[in-house]
Amino acid sequence: MKKFLPLLLLLVGSLFIFSCKDDDDDYVPVEVDYPAVYDLRNVNFSYNATDGWHYGQNFNNPMLDQDYVIIFRQAGTTGNSPVWQQIPRTLYLNEGELDYDFDFSKNDFMIYAGGTYDISTTPQYLNNQTFRVVLVPAVYGKNANSEDLKKMSYEEVIAKYKIDDSKVGTL
Repeated sequence: MKKFLPLLLLLVGSLFIFSCKDDDDDYVPVEVDYPAVYDLRNVNFSYNATDGWHYGQNFNNPMLDQDYVIIFRQAGTTGNSPVWQQIPRTLYLNEGELDYDFDFSKNDFMIYAGGTYDISTTPQYLNNQTFRVVLVPAVYGKNANSEDLKKMSYEEVIAKYKIDDSKVGTL
């Protein structure tokens, strides 16, 4: 009996050791069937009483519920390279403040423009705008929706999530 008890304890202990597997941080990347970057060129905002100045677009394919969207507005160019500003963004103009914002679902997104003045008086901010929509796939997990992501430049987002922006799609 004295030899049986230590063997029984060893057997029970080994069951716990070998039955536990710590692979919570591992994931298998899922191939997405849509490009991760879209360009929107010559965007003209429309006005209605419900949404104000807005531009809406559907995705070609529904995203996963956990996917995250970031939208950048082309503010100008440096040489031949576009200068991207992440929205939401407030522009401080002589006329007042102009705000760009957006929301999204798994099927579509909407970009809004509003301000502290009648923004129809500055059509250069409502017509022929260029936006870049970046999709951060769900495989990157819950950190894709962090406050840090909202402060990143376009280049930082592309680098951090290894997004191939050489194949920019269109909607």
